[in-house]
Amino acid sequence: MKKLYANYIDSFSGLSKEIWWLALITLINRAGTMVIPFLSIYLTEDLEISIGNVGWIMTCFGLGSLIGTWVGGKLTDIIGYYKIMVFSLLATGFLFIGLQYLTTFKTLCLGIFLTMCVADMFRPASFVAMSAYSKPENKTRSVTLIRLAINLGFSAGPAIGGLIITHVNYSGLFWVDGITCILATLVLFIVLNPKKAKIQDEIKIENPQSVYKDKPFLIFFMAMVLFAIVFFQYFSAMPIYYRETHHLSELQVGLILGANGLFIFLFEMPLIKWLEKTQNTKIGLILFGCFLTGLSLIVLNITSWSGILIVGMFLMTVGEMIAFPFANGFALDRAKKGNQGEYMAMYAMAFSVGSIFGHNTGLHLIEGLGFNNTWYIMTALAMLGVLLLFILKMKMKKNN
Repeated sequence: MKKLYANYIDSFSGLSKEIWWLALITLINRAGTMVIPFLSIYLTEDLEISIGNVGWIMTCFGLGSLIGTWVGGKLTDIIGYYKIMVFSLLATGFLFIGLQYLTTFKTLCLGIFLTMCVADMFRPASFVAMSAYSKPENKTRSVTLIRLAINLGFSAGPAIGGLIITHVNYSGLFWVDGITCILATLVLFIVLNPKKAKIQDEIKIENPQSVYKDKPFLIFFMAMVLFAIVFFQYFSAMPIYYRETHHLSELQVGLILGANGLFIFLFEMPLIKWLEKTQNTKIGLILFGCFLTGLSLIVLNITSWSGILIVGMFLMTVGEMIAFPFANGFALDRAKKGNQGEYMAMYAMAFSVGSIFGHNTGLHLIEGLGFNNTWYIMTALAMLGVLLLFILKMKMKKNN
């Protein structure tokens, strides 16, 4: 037990203090994103919006994310990551507080679109900041630490969110979400000021390559879009599935989603450190993670026993733990060939595109074909992503 604990602690060694501060900022920010897992339930039950219209609202969520990520990447290359991070966090806090006052379909579409435009400017800027504050050999583990912060926030957020809904109401979620964004801005402003922070890996490229001419990266992008479409079912379609098919309460939904984040917090860093020592390529590991995520949906059709929800969540969690850090690491490696903001924006945009099509497609498939057929279709998309990653792996092997 003592050796296991020592190995766990050792997996965090060597990371810069700036990465730890960035992780803390991310934790504060993500702990407040308890609105998102409950958004589909809030819209259908509290505001009585149809599942089809919720799909369109979630599409606006994705479109805002896509545009915000693209703009954030461009501005990061022009004015730097720090200013973009400060603006995005502070403005998002006030926008989240304001969302609770929007109650019609059209205003919600506009409000969520604008909120996500501003919120996701943060993503490419934070990727570039993380790259700058990490030594080259520590980048994948730095990504993993940031993900641990995200998932610790997500594990606490849904559980606390379920309690707030049960004992207060949905309005409290918007207030907490907004206030935590503002608090994260204050921490960022104090501890990561460029005048104080130490740059570990400053990359300057004389003739940067455009991301749009990098063919391997474009194949990777398409695979990540498919992976994201499948993955995002857990944030829109899955809470409704838990509620309607298995009759779980909001608190139970929050606990299952929270268990995902807690499991990642406990096991992802040691898992990543161990996988880095194996002979597996980053693409090979991403491929396996994508496969497990698709498998997590198909198992739900095996039985009506509610315990299968835990099995599905476990498979998705392990797939996510493997796929995300190495996908992010692959993107950071390729970004050294061109403008970092543009590359990392493109990587983040894969998930924005996945959000645009994933939420809407999943919800409309449920409305038209039911949950079981939706899980079959989503698994098929995951396997298509696996195929693209296999093609990319062979292409990279040939090039090397």
